[in-house]
Amino acid sequence: MKIGDKVRFIYETGGGVVTGFRGKDIVLVEDADGFEIPMNVRECVAVDTNEYNFEKKTSAQKAKDEEVKRRPEPVQAKVLPEEDESFEPIVSYRPMERPEGERLNVLLAFLPMDEKSLSNSRFEAYLINDSNYMLYFTYLSASGRSWAVRANGVLEPNSKMFLEEFGREELNDIEHVCVQLLPFKEKKPFALKPAMNIERRIDTVKFYKLHLFRENPFFDEGALIYELVVDDKPTKEVFTDAEEIQQVILGKKKGDEPQKSAPRPKITKGSDILEVDLHIDELLETTAGMNSFDMLNYQLDVVRRTMDENLKYKGKKIVFIHGKGEGVLRNAISQEIRRKYPRCLSQDASFQKYGFGATMVIIK
Repeated sequence: MKIGDKVRFIYETGGGVVTGFRGKDIVLVEDADGFEIPMNVRECVAVDTNEYNFEKKTSAQKAKDEEVKRRPEPVQAKVLPEEDESFEPIVSYRPMERPEGERLNVLLAFLPMDEKSLSNSRFEAYLINDSNYMLYFTYLSASGRSWAVRANGVLEPNSKMFLEEFGREELNDIEHVCVQLLPFKEKKPFALKPAMNIERRIDTVKFYKLHLFRENPFFDEGALIYELVVDDKPTKEVFTDAEEIQQVILGKKKGDEPQKSAPRPKITKGSDILEVDLHIDELLETTAGMNSFDMLNYQLDVVRRTMDENLKYKGKKIVFIHGKGEGVLRNAISQEIRRKYPRCLSQDASFQKYGFGATMVIIK
């Protein structure tokens, strides 16, 4: 951290702006009331360290500035512009703009606060404005059919803003978010751009994988970044087509060769229970070229397709067999049912028959 950074205290309430240092371990923090508090560096966390920070003046510097203001200004003889060879017209200052900045680009970023211990780390969310426009923004999250505001304000051109800090226990709250934007410029003409309403589904599984927090031009640390607006156009959600993925993997698309549908999941039908085996080797002949995230998406596509096909059968029981493993697929299924099929009930299936390796959904 450096002078001018905004910090929060880890073990007690409060924070402020860094005004100086004492040795290697003590940082001086000025709070909102103007008091300078010495704190151990290890007990502070920086919450705003970007290139748009400015150095905040200490109380002593402020007092000195006030004293200078109170001094009478020396009276000077007026010199007409044409009589003064050194005269230059005064040009009002305007923030430097970039030609490419006339196109709106906005991103949503998530950063771990402790990369070395990702499993215990909390996270920070930032909104990035990579354009010459100012932005009125509102950051919201969905709760059922309702929305809750998480942050709002005005974001300066070519800058980023801290939105919130959250822990793993709050990941389910940001599965479905929305960012509303209104671009404008102050005190100058500009090209009118429409107000935007961009919804995003946040894949919370990615918060468990350090390699997905990648290098980027906006932070010194790795970040998980979602593009909201690219070259003036709001981006759209891309949903993976499970059948298309499998056709590509198995090399089915060749010339005019007729397309074959993806193999159906292994399903066992009982009197009133439908069993769907989600083990990847039961769904696909090969997983060559697929990583764990691709396989998880494929399994979830099978869950969605099965649910959509059976929603009309009220009281129907569906058992998704996922195995024990590390619980990633089990949690992803529970989140998907809760988010997309809120009226259906989900619970652990029979322990005697499935152990802890299956989830039962009841159609309502």
